[in-house]
Amino acid sequence: MHRKPTILDVARLAGVSKSTVSRVLQGNDAPVAETTRQQVLVAMEQLGYAHNAVASSLRTNRTNMVMLLIPNIDNPFWPGVARGLQDTLAAAGYAVVFANSDWNAGQEKALLEMARRNRFDAIAINPAYVPPAELAALGVPTVILGLRQHYAEFDMAGSDSYQGTLLALHYLYQLGHRRIGLIGGNRGNSRSRLRAYHDFHASRKLPVDEELIAAAPYTVEGGRLAAEQLLRQDRRPTAIFAANDVLALAAIQVAFDLRLRVPKDISIVGMDDIESAGTSTPRLTTVAKDKYEIGRRAARFLLARLDGLTPAEPQRAVVACRLIERQSAGPPQTQAHSIRKEASS
Repeated sequence: MHRKPTILDVARLAGVSKSTVSRVLQGNDAPVAETTRQQVLVAMEQLGYAHNAVASSLRTNRTNMVMLLIPNIDNPFWPGVARGLQDTLAAAGYAVVFANSDWNAGQEKALLEMARRNRFDAIAINPAYVPPAELAALGVPTVILGLRQHYAEFDMAGSDSYQGTLLALHYLYQLGHRRIGLIGGNRGNSRSRLRAYHDFHASRKLPVDEELIAAAPYTVEGGRLAAEQLLRQDRRPTAIFAANDVLALAAIQVAFDLRLRVPKDISIVGMDDIESAGTSTPRLTTVAKDKYEIGRRAARFLLARLDGLTPAEPQRAVVACRLIERQSAGPPQTQAHSIRKEASS
């Protein structure tokens, strides 16, 4: 078996010193004459020399690796964010390593420790449990995916879920709904939706019926349990807004199981606009988030920090939501007459 060529072999073939080859490997910023650089590159190609990126990272203090840490890789929301992040970082020479904490505090901590131990250059994270102080202690550029009040010292890129929730509730109100249920996530990042739900009712002088609020994990099973809690009530809601499309699609399944027609008997609106939202039966009305743009803006924040170009103050990218009207929402049947009368008075 032939041994792998070394940097010394390249130096001998190119007729230069080992230190000159090292400078060529450091990139275009290193002080090497262009003719000498070309000699070294030709020698490397002839020998089939593979540059050792680990050794290079020790010299440059860069690994050109960024960790993307999310709590649930099964959630179809994240591929679009990951694509925007990866495309932008790849164009700048960085590789993205995907990590899934699975809503587990210990696993999230272990993955962050791995990023520190392996000297990752930056981190993009949708934090589930890690406190801001521990995240800051890692000492690397970090961007929060989502708008999170408790992480105010970090750059953030995300959609305004509060504004998106108001969009959905206003739309249902305009259709005539007054008893609107909420399937909210049972994690801290669902607080903005709950706050918007209460603020909306206050602005319309509608009483909040706590029986119409159900919290659930962001999973199909969580959505099914929450939907059953709402739809089996004697005075069930005429419409449901779900904190994401996974929960909303699960609610549609439960409605069919209970022989309820969507949207004639129950209107359902989701959030995120994942791919399956446009292919379900009926197709899901939802609040769309520009997932790719969130990832792209997050990556640009990281690149600016890595290049030392951003001010000391944290940066914010708030990507607006928009309502996508499809087939899963319509006027309430049982209250249509009274609501039309109320609207005309």
